[in-house]
Amino acid sequence: PTSAQLNVVPHSGRFCYTLDNDLLTTEQRQFYEDNGYLLIKKLVSDEDIERFRKEFMRICKREVKPPGVMIMKDESLKSQFGQSEKVVNKVQDFQEDEELFRYCTLPEVLKYVECFTGPNIMAMHTMLINKLPDSDKQTFLHPMHQDLHYFPFRPASRIVCAWTAMERAHQDNGCLVVQPGTHKTTLKPHGYPEWEGKTNKLFHGLLEEDEKIPKVHLVMEKGDTVFFHPLLIHGSGINRTPGFRKSISCHFASSECHYIDVKNTTQEHLEKELEEMVRKKYDATSVELKDIWNFRARLVQGERINL
Repeated sequence: PTSAQLNVVPHSGRFCYTLDNDLLTTEQRQFYEDNGYLLIKKLVSDEDIERFRKEFMRICKREVKPPGVMIMKDESLKSQFGQSEKVVNKVQDFQEDEELFRYCTLPEVLKYVECFTGPNIMAMHTMLINKLPDSDKQTFLHPMHQDLHYFPFRPASRIVCAWTAMERAHQDNGCLVVQPGTHKTTLKPHGYPEWEGKTNKLFHGLLEEDEKIPKVHLVMEKGDTVFFHPLLIHGSGINRTPGFRKSISCHFASSECHYIDVKNTTQEHLEKELEEMVRKKYDATSVELKDIWNFRARLVQGERINL
């Protein structure tokens, strides 16, 4: 066992996954150390969430078109509902939308992020998820996965996701599901699950899932925020309700992290898929994974060093 498992007295070097600070209690640091996630209740205000919701609706209606944003839709519903929230499953890469990007700069969020990344903080990957009511096809089921699979930068312990519920998230509407403690494992091979007609572009999942590891459903109220490690195995279930389950999230990283070459690793096939998508979208002749992340990344606090 690590020293942190033997002794919970806060001391530099005792904790692998959090930095010494005056914000987290010893119990909170130990919980994250053991489980790979930490839930903070009512962190984001109703007023802010309402502003994010309004901006999301404006994007759905094409009243605003932020540069670089990727809007993921269920094309099968387009003829029925046109341009509306009933079609849009996800707004990704909203770093150029000043209203949604406010989420990444909220002082109440950043003060927690700093406990994991340190003072120089980059927003690397942004998403507003609108989990649509699902059918038996389970189109919007996100298989169990590790977010580090998508990221060509390290070290993993200086990356953290902040995920905020924009309304109550529970088992019926497809809340987050986590496997506590799996952040201590290595990055596992990912790919498209063998579910016919149930895969979304880039919704990769673990190729081999250990069913023996217990799963925890994170029931969250509006404004609750969970911070989790990029190696934590997690996913989300299907939305069995008639409503929408919205959440807003950002993956933050220390700007002192560095890019790695993913050639000859389990991430190589993802690199090819992502580069191909970007080439098609922007009609670019050549693009590298590092370029894509440089475009997405935006400094939110401190100094931009490597990323």
